[in-house]
Amino acid sequence: MDLLRIIIAIILPPLGVFMEVGFGKHFWLNILLTLLGYIPGIVHAVYIIARTPRSV
Repeated sequence: MDLLRIIIAIILPPLGVFMEVGFGKHFWLNILLTLLGYIPGIVHAVYIIARTPRSV
């Protein structure tokens, strides 16, 4: 599932962050970063997806 989220984060970074954390501060920060530059939005989205711990 993480692979799918990372692919979505590369295509549309705010959607990837939304799928991970919802409408929190990270979502709005990612929208700002994506508007300022597409690459910073991707980096932030992949970071948020990779750092969020998974429950087994």
